[in-house]
Amino acid sequence: MSARVAITGIGVITPIAQTVSEFDEALRQGKNGFCSLENRFGEDFAIKLAAEVKDFDPLKYFADKKDAKRTDRFAQFAVAAAKTALADSGSDFEELDPYRKGILFGVGIGGLQLTLDEHSKMVERGSSRISALYIPMMIANMSSGAIALSLDGDDKNGFHGDNFAYCSACASSTHAIGEAFRKIKDGYLDVCIAGGSESVINEFALAAFNNMKALSKSDNPLRASIPFDRERDGFVMGEGGAALVLENLDKAVARGAKIYAEIAGYGATDDGYHITAPAPDGKAAAAAMSMAVKEAGLNPSDIDYINAHGTSTPMNDRCETAAIKLAFGEHAAKIKVNSTKSMFGHMLGAAGAAEAAAVALQIKGSYIHKTAGLTELDPECDLDNCKDGYENIHVRAALSNSLGFGGHNACILIREVKNG
Repeated sequence: MSARVAITGIGVITPIAQTVSEFDEALRQGKNGFCSLENRFGEDFAIKLAAEVKDFDPLKYFADKKDAKRTDRFAQFAVAAAKTALADSGSDFEELDPYRKGILFGVGIGGLQLTLDEHSKMVERGSSRISALYIPMMIANMSSGAIALSLDGDDKNGFHGDNFAYCSACASSTHAIGEAFRKIKDGYLDVCIAGGSESVINEFALAAFNNMKALSKSDNPLRASIPFDRERDGFVMGEGGAALVLENLDKAVARGAKIYAEIAGYGATDDGYHITAPAPDGKAAAAAMSMAVKEAGLNPSDIDYINAHGTSTPMNDRCETAAIKLAFGEHAAKIKVNSTKSMFGHMLGAAGAAEAAAVALQIKGSYIHKTAGLTELDPECDLDNCKDGYENIHVRAALSNSLGFGGHNACILIREVKNG
Protein backbone atom coordinates (compact mmCIF):
# COMPACT_ATOMS: atom_id res chain seq x y z
CA MET A 1 0.00 0.00 0.00
CA SER A 2 1.33 3.45 -0.91
CA ALA A 3 2.26 5.80 1.91
CA ARG A 4 1.03 9.37 2.17
CA VAL A 5 3.76 11.99 2.36
CA ALA A 6 3.70 14.96 4.73
CA ILE A 7 5.70 18.18 4.78
CA THR A 8 6.78 18.56 8.40
CA GLY A 9 9.71 20.95 8.16
CA ILE A 10 10.63 23.99 6.07
CA GLY A 11 13.96 25.77 5.77
CA VAL A 12 14.49 28.87 3.63
CA ILE A 13 17.56 31.01 2.93
CA THR A 14 16.22 33.55 0.44
CA PRO A 15 16.57 37.21 -0.57
CA ILE A 16 13.36 38.01 1.33
CA ALA A 17 13.85 35.96 4.52
CA GLN A 18 16.06 33.43 6.27
CA THR A 19 13.55 31.99 8.73
CA VAL A 20 10.18 30.33 8.14
CA SER A 21 8.20 32.91 10.10
CA GLU A 22 9.88 35.81 8.30
CA PHE A 23 9.36 34.11 4.95
CA ASP A 24 5.67 33.60 5.69
CA GLU A 25 5.29 37.25 6.64
CA ALA A 26 7.25 38.40 3.57
CA LEU A 27 4.87 36.46 1.32
CA ARG A 28 1.87 38.03 2.99
CA GLN A 29 3.33 41.51 2.56
CA GLY A 30 4.54 41.01 -1.01
CA LYS A 31 8.07 41.91 0.08
CA ASN A 32 10.52 42.89 -2.64
CA GLY A 33 14.01 41.39 -2.40
CA PHE A 34 15.63 43.25 -5.30
CA CYS A 35 18.61 45.52 -4.65
CA SER A 36 20.90 47.66 -6.77
CA LEU A 37 24.23 46.18 -7.83
CA GLU A 38 25.60 49.71 -7.35
CA ASN A 39 27.81 49.58 -10.44
CA ARG A 40 29.65 46.56 -9.00
CA PHE A 41 30.51 45.46 -12.52
CA GLY A 42 30.98 48.92 -14.02
CA GLU A 43 28.70 51.81 -14.89
CA ASP A 44 28.03 50.48 -18.37
CA PHE A 45 27.00 47.00 -17.20
CA ALA A 46 23.46 46.41 -18.46
CA ILE A 47 22.07 44.60 -15.41
CA LYS A 48 21.35 46.89 -12.49
CA LEU A 49 19.52 44.68 -9.98
CA ALA A 50 19.91 41.31 -8.25
CA ALA A 51 18.18 39.44 -5.45
CA GLU A 52 20.97 38.58 -3.04
CA VAL A 53 20.90 36.85 0.32
CA LYS A 54 22.13 39.57 2.64
CA ASP A 55 23.91 39.07 5.97
CA PHE A 56 24.20 35.31 5.57
CA ASP A 57 26.52 33.81 8.18
CA PRO A 58 27.58 30.24 7.31
CA LEU A 59 29.18 29.79 10.73
CA LYS A 60 25.67 29.56 12.22
CA TYR A 61 25.32 26.22 10.41
CA PHE A 62 28.86 24.77 10.50
CA ALA A 63 30.52 23.57 13.68
CA ASP A 64 33.99 24.09 12.22
CA LYS A 65 35.23 27.24 10.43
CA LYS A 66 37.41 25.05 8.25
CA ASP A 67 34.40 23.08 7.03
CA ALA A 68 32.56 26.29 6.15
CA LYS A 69 35.59 27.63 4.29
CA ARG A 70 35.83 24.41 2.27
CA THR A 71 32.17 24.60 1.23
CA ASP A 72 31.10 26.75 -1.72
CA ARG A 73 28.38 29.32 -1.12
CA PHE A 74 25.72 27.30 -2.98
CA ALA A 75 26.39 24.31 -0.73
CA GLN A 76 26.48 26.53 2.35
CA PHE A 77 22.96 27.59 1.44
CA ALA A 78 21.99 23.93 1.11
CA VAL A 79 23.33 23.05 4.56
CA ALA A 80 21.67 26.08 6.14
CA ALA A 81 18.28 25.34 4.56
CA ALA A 82 18.45 21.65 5.45
CA LYS A 83 19.42 22.22 9.07
CA THR A 84 16.74 24.88 9.44
CA ALA A 85 14.13 22.54 7.97
CA LEU A 86 15.21 19.68 10.22
CA ALA A 87 14.97 21.90 13.30
CA ASP A 88 11.55 23.07 12.15
CA SER A 89 10.37 19.46 11.85
CA GLY A 90 10.86 18.98 15.57
CA SER A 91 12.85 15.77 15.21
CA ASP A 92 16.31 14.53 14.35
CA PHE A 93 14.84 11.11 13.52
CA GLU A 94 17.43 9.28 15.64
CA GLU A 95 15.10 6.31 16.06
CA LEU A 96 15.00 5.60 12.32
CA ASP A 97 17.28 3.33 10.34
CA PRO A 98 19.95 5.72 8.96
CA TYR A 99 19.68 4.01 5.57
CA ARG A 100 15.99 4.94 5.36
CA LYS A 101 16.78 8.64 5.74
CA GLY A 102 17.66 10.37 2.48
CA ILE A 103 18.80 13.70 1.07
CA LEU A 104 17.81 14.73 -2.47
CA PHE A 105 18.77 18.19 -3.64
CA GLY A 106 18.59 20.15 -6.87
CA VAL A 107 21.26 22.47 -8.26
CA GLY A 108 21.14 24.17 -11.64
CA ILE A 109 24.76 25.26 -12.02
CA GLY A 110 26.90 24.79 -8.90
CA GLY A 111 30.19 26.49 -8.04
CA LEU A 112 30.51 28.91 -10.95
CA GLN A 113 32.27 31.73 -9.07
CA LEU A 114 34.81 29.26 -7.71
CA THR A 115 35.45 28.06 -11.26
CA LEU A 116 36.07 31.63 -12.40
CA ASP A 117 38.39 32.30 -9.46
CA GLU A 118 40.43 29.16 -9.96
CA HIS A 119 40.67 29.71 -13.72
CA SER A 120 42.02 33.22 -13.12
CA LYS A 121 44.53 31.77 -10.68
CA MET A 122 45.68 29.28 -13.32
CA VAL A 123 46.07 31.98 -15.99
CA GLU A 124 47.93 34.34 -13.70
CA ARG A 125 50.04 31.91 -11.64
CA GLY A 126 50.07 28.57 -13.44
CA SER A 127 48.06 25.35 -13.29
CA SER A 128 49.92 24.09 -10.23
CA ARG A 129 48.17 26.79 -8.21
CA ILE A 130 44.66 25.43 -8.77
CA SER A 131 43.21 24.42 -5.41
CA ALA A 132 43.18 20.72 -4.60
CA LEU A 133 39.71 21.38 -3.20
CA TYR A 134 38.36 22.97 -6.38
CA ILE A 135 36.59 19.87 -7.73
CA PRO A 136 34.92 18.72 -4.48
CA MET A 137 33.83 22.29 -3.77
CA MET A 138 32.48 23.06 -7.24
CA ILE A 139 30.53 19.96 -8.25
CA ALA A 140 26.74 20.20 -7.97
CA ASN A 141 26.30 17.07 -5.85
CA MET A 142 28.11 18.78 -2.97
CA SER A 143 24.75 20.31 -2.06
CA SER A 144 23.40 16.96 -0.86
CA GLY A 145 26.85 15.70 0.07
CA ALA A 146 27.59 18.66 2.35
CA ILE A 147 24.24 18.24 4.09
CA ALA A 148 25.00 14.61 4.88
CA LEU A 149 28.47 15.52 6.17
CA SER A 150 27.04 18.25 8.38
CA LEU A 151 24.49 15.87 9.94
CA ASP A 152 26.74 12.87 10.42
CA GLY A 153 27.87 13.34 13.99
CA ASP A 154 27.37 9.61 14.48
CA ASP A 155 25.47 6.79 12.81
CA LYS A 156 22.29 7.54 14.76
CA ASN A 157 22.10 11.13 13.57
CA GLY A 158 23.32 10.39 10.07
CA PHE A 159 21.23 10.41 6.91
CA HIS A 160 22.85 7.53 5.01
CA GLY A 161 20.11 6.60 2.56
CA ASP A 162 19.59 7.90 -0.98
CA ASN A 163 21.79 10.95 -1.49
CA PHE A 164 22.22 12.68 -4.83
CA ALA A 165 21.67 15.89 -6.73
CA TYR A 166 19.29 16.61 -9.59
CA CYS A 167 20.48 18.97 -12.30
CA SER A 168 17.66 19.97 -14.65
CA ALA A 169 18.13 23.74 -14.79
CA CYS A 170 15.23 25.65 -13.21
CA ALA A 171 13.31 22.42 -12.59
CA SER A 172 16.08 20.86 -10.48
CA SER A 173 14.66 21.22 -6.98
CA THR A 174 11.10 20.43 -8.01
CA HIS A 175 12.41 17.19 -9.50
CA ALA A 176 14.26 16.55 -6.23
CA ILE A 177 11.10 17.05 -4.17
CA GLY A 178 9.00 14.97 -6.56
CA GLU A 179 11.44 12.09 -6.51
CA ALA A 180 11.73 12.28 -2.71
CA PHE A 181 7.94 12.10 -2.53
CA ARG A 182 7.99 8.94 -4.63
CA LYS A 183 10.78 7.38 -2.52
CA ILE A 184 8.63 7.73 0.59
CA LYS A 185 5.35 6.92 -1.11
CA ASP A 186 6.77 3.68 -2.53
CA GLY A 187 8.39 2.63 0.74
CA TYR A 188 12.09 3.14 0.01
CA LEU A 189 12.57 5.92 2.58
CA ASP A 190 10.84 6.98 5.79
CA VAL A 191 12.08 10.58 5.73
CA CYS A 192 13.89 12.76 3.23
CA ILE A 193 15.35 16.25 3.19
CA ALA A 194 14.58 17.57 -0.28
CA GLY A 195 15.20 20.95 -1.85
CA GLY A 196 17.68 22.99 -3.82
CA SER A 197 20.33 25.69 -3.71
CA GLU A 198 22.14 28.08 -6.03
CA SER A 199 24.56 31.02 -5.98
CA VAL A 200 25.69 32.53 -9.29
CA ILE A 201 25.29 36.29 -8.89
CA ASN A 202 28.49 37.36 -10.62
CA GLU A 203 29.46 39.33 -13.71
CA PHE A 204 29.96 36.27 -15.88
CA ALA A 205 26.58 34.66 -15.16
CA LEU A 206 24.68 37.93 -15.33
CA ALA A 207 26.28 38.81 -18.66
CA ALA A 208 25.57 35.34 -20.06
CA PHE A 209 21.91 35.39 -19.05
CA ASN A 210 21.60 38.97 -20.30
CA ASN A 211 23.09 38.07 -23.68
CA MET A 212 20.35 35.47 -24.12
CA LYS A 213 17.83 38.21 -23.25
CA ALA A 214 16.57 36.51 -20.10
CA LEU A 215 17.25 39.23 -17.51
CA SER A 216 15.40 42.44 -16.73
CA LYS A 217 17.36 45.61 -17.45
CA SER A 218 15.19 47.68 -15.15
CA ASP A 219 16.86 49.75 -12.45
CA ASN A 220 13.57 50.09 -10.56
CA PRO A 221 13.06 47.30 -8.00
CA LEU A 222 9.31 47.78 -8.22
CA ARG A 223 9.24 47.24 -12.00
CA ALA A 224 11.66 44.34 -12.36
CA SER A 225 10.63 40.69 -12.32
CA ILE A 226 6.97 41.47 -12.94
CA PRO A 227 5.47 38.17 -14.16
CA PHE A 228 2.43 38.36 -16.45
CA ASP A 229 2.76 42.15 -16.76
CA ARG A 230 2.54 43.78 -20.17
CA GLU A 231 5.90 45.51 -19.53
CA ARG A 232 7.86 42.50 -18.26
CA ASP A 233 11.34 42.21 -19.75
CA GLY A 234 12.98 39.30 -17.95
CA PHE A 235 13.82 38.04 -14.48
CA VAL A 236 16.05 39.28 -11.67
CA MET A 237 18.81 36.86 -10.75
CA GLY A 238 18.33 35.43 -7.28
CA GLU A 239 20.22 33.06 -5.01
CA GLY A 240 19.68 30.99 -1.90
CA GLY A 241 18.48 27.62 -0.71
CA ALA A 242 15.28 25.95 0.45
CA ALA A 243 14.51 22.55 1.93
CA LEU A 244 11.49 20.51 2.96
CA VAL A 245 11.44 17.64 5.41
CA LEU A 246 9.18 14.99 3.90
CA GLU A 247 8.08 11.96 5.89
CA ASN A 248 5.56 9.16 5.99
CA LEU A 249 2.37 10.92 7.05
CA ASP A 250 1.17 8.16 9.37
CA LYS A 251 4.48 8.21 11.23
CA ALA A 252 4.42 12.00 11.37
CA VAL A 253 0.97 11.92 12.93
CA ALA A 254 2.09 9.23 15.38
CA ARG A 255 4.95 11.38 16.65
CA GLY A 256 2.71 14.44 16.94
CA ALA A 257 4.50 16.39 14.24
CA LYS A 258 3.40 19.77 12.97
CA ILE A 259 2.20 19.14 9.42
CA TYR A 260 2.13 21.96 6.89
CA ALA A 261 0.56 20.05 4.02
CA GLU A 262 0.75 16.85 2.03
CA ILE A 263 2.49 16.14 -1.27
CA ALA A 264 0.12 13.93 -3.22
CA GLY A 265 1.19 14.05 -6.87
CA TYR A 266 4.12 14.62 -9.19
CA GLY A 267 4.51 15.00 -12.93
CA ALA A 268 7.68 15.26 -15.01
CA THR A 269 7.92 15.70 -18.79
CA ASP A 270 10.10 17.31 -21.45
CA ASP A 271 9.16 19.57 -24.35
CA GLY A 272 11.80 18.24 -26.75
CA TYR A 273 11.44 21.59 -28.49
CA HIS A 274 14.32 24.04 -27.89
CA ILE A 275 17.39 24.42 -25.68
CA THR A 276 15.98 27.45 -23.86
CA ALA A 277 12.52 28.38 -25.18
CA PRO A 278 9.40 26.65 -23.85
CA ALA A 279 7.14 24.95 -26.38
CA PRO A 280 4.48 27.48 -27.46
CA ASP A 281 1.68 24.91 -27.37
CA GLY A 282 2.42 24.00 -23.74
CA LYS A 283 1.53 20.34 -24.31
CA ALA A 284 4.33 18.79 -22.27
CA ALA A 285 3.99 21.26 -19.40
CA ALA A 286 0.24 20.65 -19.39
CA ALA A 287 0.89 16.90 -19.30
CA ALA A 288 3.10 17.29 -16.21
CA MET A 289 0.32 19.16 -14.42
CA SER A 290 -2.26 16.59 -15.43
CA MET A 291 0.00 13.74 -14.24
CA ALA A 292 0.32 15.35 -10.80
CA VAL A 293 -3.44 15.81 -10.52
CA LYS A 294 -4.11 12.23 -11.62
CA GLU A 295 -1.58 10.72 -9.20
CA ALA A 296 -3.25 12.58 -6.35
CA GLY A 297 -6.60 11.05 -7.31
CA LEU A 298 -8.11 14.47 -7.91
CA ASN A 299 -10.00 16.14 -10.70
CA PRO A 300 -8.87 19.33 -12.46
CA SER A 301 -11.74 21.17 -10.75
CA ASP A 302 -10.18 20.38 -7.35
CA ILE A 303 -7.22 22.68 -7.99
CA ASP A 304 -7.63 26.10 -6.38
CA TYR A 305 -4.19 27.59 -6.91
CA ILE A 306 -1.05 27.30 -9.06
CA ASN A 307 2.32 28.73 -8.09
CA ALA A 308 3.55 29.35 -11.62
CA HIS A 309 7.10 29.10 -12.87
CA GLY A 310 6.34 32.71 -13.77
CA THR A 311 9.79 33.97 -14.74
CA SER A 312 8.70 37.36 -16.12
CA THR A 313 10.21 36.59 -19.51
CA PRO A 314 7.81 37.40 -22.35
CA MET A 315 7.90 33.86 -23.71
CA ASN A 316 7.67 31.81 -20.50
CA ASP A 317 4.64 33.56 -19.04
CA ARG A 318 2.74 33.36 -22.32
CA CYS A 319 3.54 29.68 -22.88
CA GLU A 320 2.84 28.71 -19.27
CA THR A 321 -0.54 30.41 -19.50
CA ALA A 322 -1.29 28.34 -22.60
CA ALA A 323 -0.22 25.17 -20.76
CA ILE A 324 -2.49 25.89 -17.79
CA LYS A 325 -5.43 26.49 -20.11
CA LEU A 326 -4.68 23.25 -21.94
CA ALA A 327 -4.46 21.24 -18.71
CA PHE A 328 -7.52 22.71 -17.00
CA GLY A 329 -9.83 23.87 -19.76
CA GLU A 330 -12.66 26.09 -18.53
CA HIS A 331 -11.59 25.62 -14.91
CA ALA A 332 -8.33 27.49 -15.63
CA ALA A 333 -10.21 30.80 -15.30
CA LYS A 334 -11.18 29.90 -11.72
CA ILE A 335 -7.65 29.05 -10.54
CA LYS A 336 -5.55 31.60 -8.67
CA VAL A 337 -2.15 31.83 -10.39
CA ASN A 338 0.75 33.77 -8.88
CA SER A 339 4.54 33.88 -9.09
CA THR A 340 6.78 34.08 -6.03
CA LYS A 341 9.65 35.07 -8.36
CA SER A 342 8.00 38.49 -8.29
CA MET A 343 9.52 38.80 -4.80
CA PHE A 344 12.76 36.82 -4.63
CA GLY A 345 13.69 36.70 -8.31
CA HIS A 346 14.79 33.55 -10.05
CA MET A 347 16.82 31.35 -7.72
CA LEU A 348 17.49 28.88 -10.57
CA GLY A 349 18.10 25.43 -9.07
CA ALA A 350 16.67 26.56 -5.72
CA ALA A 351 13.55 28.20 -7.16
CA GLY A 352 11.22 25.20 -7.15
CA ALA A 353 12.00 24.33 -3.54
CA ALA A 354 11.45 27.89 -2.31
CA GLU A 355 8.19 28.02 -4.25
CA ALA A 356 7.04 24.67 -2.84
CA ALA A 357 7.74 26.08 0.63
CA ALA A 358 5.63 29.11 -0.28
CA VAL A 359 2.76 26.89 -1.42
CA ALA A 360 2.84 24.84 1.79
CA LEU A 361 2.77 27.99 3.93
CA GLN A 362 -0.13 29.44 1.95
CA ILE A 363 -2.12 26.22 2.32
CA LYS A 364 -1.39 26.10 6.05
CA GLY A 365 -2.18 29.79 6.49
CA SER A 366 -5.25 29.92 4.21
CA TYR A 367 -4.03 32.75 2.01
CA ILE A 368 -2.62 33.45 -1.46
CA HIS A 369 0.07 36.07 -1.96
CA LYS A 370 -0.09 38.66 -4.70
CA THR A 371 2.13 38.69 -7.75
CA ALA A 372 4.21 41.65 -6.65
CA GLY A 373 4.73 44.44 -9.16
CA LEU A 374 1.99 43.26 -11.49
CA THR A 375 -0.04 46.29 -12.57
CA GLU A 376 -1.30 45.64 -16.10
CA LEU A 377 -1.88 42.12 -17.36
CA ASP A 378 -0.54 41.08 -20.72
CA PRO A 379 -3.64 40.13 -22.76
CA GLU A 380 -1.94 36.79 -23.50
CA CYS A 381 -1.62 36.11 -19.76
CA ASP A 382 -5.32 36.35 -19.06
CA LEU A 383 -5.77 34.15 -16.00
CA ASP A 384 -6.42 35.26 -12.41
CA ASN A 385 -2.81 36.25 -11.78
CA CYS A 386 -3.32 37.71 -8.29
CA LYS A 387 -2.75 41.31 -9.36
CA ASP A 388 -4.85 42.98 -6.68
CA GLY A 389 -3.08 41.75 -3.59
CA TYR A 390 -3.05 39.28 -0.73
CA GLU A 391 -6.21 37.23 -0.27
CA ASN A 392 -7.51 35.15 2.62
CA ILE A 393 -8.70 32.00 0.90
CA HIS A 394 -9.04 28.32 1.71
CA VAL A 395 -6.73 26.34 -0.57
CA ARG A 396 -7.65 22.67 -0.87
CA ALA A 397 -5.07 21.68 -3.45
CA ALA A 398 -2.36 23.52 -5.37
CA LEU A 399 0.32 22.92 -7.97
CA SER A 400 3.89 24.20 -7.99
CA ASN A 401 5.34 24.43 -11.53
CA SER A 402 8.96 24.52 -12.66
CA LEU A 403 9.95 24.73 -16.31
CA GLY A 404 13.67 24.52 -17.07
CA PHE A 405 16.02 25.12 -19.98
CA GLY A 406 16.23 21.96 -22.03
CA GLY A 407 12.45 21.64 -21.94
CA HIS A 408 12.37 20.10 -18.45
CA ASN A 409 8.93 20.35 -16.83
CA ALA A 410 8.26 19.37 -13.22
CA CYS A 411 5.09 19.80 -11.21
CA ILE A 412 4.17 18.76 -7.69
CA LEU A 413 0.69 18.73 -6.18
CA ILE A 414 0.44 19.93 -2.59
CA ARG A 415 -2.83 19.74 -0.67
CA GLU A 416 -4.25 20.32 2.76
CA VAL A 417 -4.08 17.34 5.07
CA LYS A 418 -7.39 15.62 5.67
CA ASN A 419 -8.04 12.55 7.78
CA GLY A 420 -4.41 12.64 8.78
